[in-house]
Amino acid sequence: MKIKDIMLKELMILPLEATTKQGVIEEMTARLYQEGVIDDLDLFRDGINLRESQASTGIGDGIAMPHAKNMAVKRPAVVFATSENGVDYDSLDGQPAYLFFMIAAPDNANDVHLQVLASLSRLLLNPSLIDSLKKATTAEEVEALFEAAEREKDLEEQAEAATPEPEEATERPFIVAVTACPTGIAHTYMAEDALKRKAAEMGVDIKVETNGSDGTKNRLTASDIDRAVAVIAAVGKKVEMNRFDGKRVLERPVADGINKAEELINKAVKQEAPIYHGDSSTANADEGEYEKASGFSSLYKDLMNGISHMLPFVVGGGIIMAISFLFENWFGNESALFLSFNQTGNAAFNFLIPILAGYIAYSIADRPGLLPGMAGGFMAVQSNAGFLGGLIAGFLAGYVMIGVKRLFNNLPKSVAGLKTILLFPVVGLLVTGLAMYFIVGPIFSTINNAMIDFLAGLGTGNTVLLGALLGGMMAIDMGGPFNKAAYAFSIGIFTDTGDGRWMAAVMAGGMIPPIAIAIATFLFKNKFNSVERQSGVSNLVMGLSFITEGAIPFAAADPLRVIGSSIVGSAIAGGLTQFWNTSIPAPHGGIFVIGLGENRMLFLLALAIGSIIAALLLGALRKPVVEEQVNLEV
Repeated sequence: MKIKDIMLKELMILPLEATTKQGVIEEMTARLYQEGVIDDLDLFRDGINLRESQASTGIGDGIAMPHAKNMAVKRPAVVFATSENGVDYDSLDGQPAYLFFMIAAPDNANDVHLQVLASLSRLLLNPSLIDSLKKATTAEEVEALFEAAEREKDLEEQAEAATPEPEEATERPFIVAVTACPTGIAHTYMAEDALKRKAAEMGVDIKVETNGSDGTKNRLTASDIDRAVAVIAAVGKKVEMNRFDGKRVLERPVADGINKAEELINKAVKQEAPIYHGDSSTANADEGEYEKASGFSSLYKDLMNGISHMLPFVVGGGIIMAISFLFENWFGNESALFLSFNQTGNAAFNFLIPILAGYIAYSIADRPGLLPGMAGGFMAVQSNAGFLGGLIAGFLAGYVMIGVKRLFNNLPKSVAGLKTILLFPVVGLLVTGLAMYFIVGPIFSTINNAMIDFLAGLGTGNTVLLGALLGGMMAIDMGGPFNKAAYAFSIGIFTDTGDGRWMAAVMAGGMIPPIAIAIATFLFKNKFNSVERQSGVSNLVMGLSFITEGAIPFAAADPLRVIGSSIVGSAIAGGLTQFWNTSIPAPHGGIFVIGLGENRMLFLLALAIGSIIAALLLGALRKPVVEEQVNLEV
């Protein structure tokens, strides 16, 4: 398979009409949807935006490579587009982007497709190809340029394969590197190629391992690592680092592997890198050597790892248990239908807090944290410490294991093998268990009971205020920390007591942003461009399904108006759900589980009122869009 098989002529946009980063994403994803490459515009666009939130795919030198790999993609494809005047794409070098490659990869993309995408990424490091592409005006020219570049690359690889591997005795310095980006499609291979090219120019021998979507390639052996003077880890996701224990390791973002290859190689050769201690949570880097995650972002990442692993148990167990309540109403609490569904749902619910705690600890301390984390979560359930106790158990177990790893870091090699199979699980479990039994369990059992009693005793006015707060938080960042905090609170109360009141407020608040946007695109057609109007129906479906993230592209393009109006509508709806005593006994599902709730018609009324208010407010705040002006700008 060649690049022309996935970078089709009908997908090329020469030139783009868009003049902003979000506009480029909208226009290119719309072309994929129009040509039938993707079947869910919003899902794929959300994947693109999620990748951009991790780090801009504007790689510099006038190139941007937005990419996503998800279920919306029916077949692998690349949209090639140009901009005559350039677009500010938050590029790493601060310069406008003129060439755009939007890569769409299916969730089940095979090795052949991924290899072609990797080849495309590598070709884009060729300056002469970039210059020629900027001048191209037809799809035929673009296709011919890539065919020639592929032929040239094939000859280079054949020549490289015919060159013998350097002997260990060579006087040239030898370094190793590992590259990985979050999606493993583009930057992984571009960093590999950039490091190899620059090393060849500098007279340095290098071996680069890639951790891409097609798995690990060119894996570093123990002999490679032992022989290397230093290691470059140009990565944007977790890779196996313990193998570098005792080596000098330079940890940098994957983009630095592309744009700062010479700097990284120089530092590695001069051994200007910290020594990595594999059994610690992070390398002990010299001050300023690389940026570490802030305390909050690290805690948030660990928390989200626990919640994301817990959610399938919450959703599956909660909905099945809610259905069992219907059977109870129809057939009684001794019917086989009620008992089978209820016990099945309860079976999933019994794992909620242990899974939450276990995967928080796993995020902090890797695999050794899983055992004490899950055991600590189970002890939180047993002591009635509830959801809060489970959270503390996860963080406690994770940091206990970090301490245990450091404690046994300098064991003699003769007994080092005992660490993972004996010392880590026994000591980690013992310390976590004792802390949970004597300290965390009793304290958080008291706190949990006090909080439940407090919520049960709230008057109508206070419940309305809390409902409005939870609903508004769902719309502040649409999947971010505020949204997740409100959702986690409602799940915590739901799992501890079965009280679905706060779930109703959160669900209404989370459904409104995409629903309000859909209504606004219908009522105020002159205030949205054609691509935005086409997204209206899919936003309505996502909103009704309680997928708040459908509103993210609109919020990214117009944050103040979209987020502001959504917060108002969501807060009103959240308050109304409590004023009318509605309850949803399921943690997800949107419109599909409302039939299981209490006062469900009033819930729908609260949802409708909040959505309409948010839509009218958004329509009033937006200015009319004159689409012809877009054409004039380019």
